[in-house]
Amino acid sequence: MSSEQKTAFPPIIGDRPRLLILGSMPGEASLRLGQYYGHGRNAFWPIVSTLLALPTDADYPARTRAFQANGIALWDVIAACTRKGSLDSNIQPSSIRVNDFAALFAAHPSIRCIAFNGGTAEREFQRRVLPTLSPAQQSIERIRLPSTSPAHAGMSFDAKLAAWRVLLDRL
Repeated sequence: MSSEQKTAFPPIIGDRPRLLILGSMPGEASLRLGQYYGHGRNAFWPIVSTLLALPTDADYPARTRAFQANGIALWDVIAACTRKGSLDSNIQPSSIRVNDFAALFAAHPSIRCIAFNGGTAEREFQRRVLPTLSPAQQSIERIRLPSTSPAHAGMSFDAKLAAWRVLLDRL
């Protein structure tokens, strides 16, 4: 397998999640660490730590436990793809294989809202996943949020945090 072949992580999911946050595909730093949103400049963990009132120095296991305790699941739309580097724009569209959301939603009917971390996650979900879902699964509320990626530098941390606060109403 070439270094351009990428495989995503399994979901972080508890017993009765209500909110599912979806990214596109982990970047290089995340893949190296084996952790979602592992890049030091990605705003994801600072934003959700603020929303969940977690200590800023909470380690990854504590963060994932907090997600599960608060009814939040975390996954990526893309299960595998070919991509040079970390940018979503470098994903080869013909190589994309998506995760099995029909099975996830069937196993976790408590999910009531899907929040997309950026445009690629939303676009690939709508294009490749939504048509495969049952009508009930298609009706799950969906929200697009600004990407927390350091590549999305045109928006300040405070503006991203303000946009992500909409999730508090879904917890």
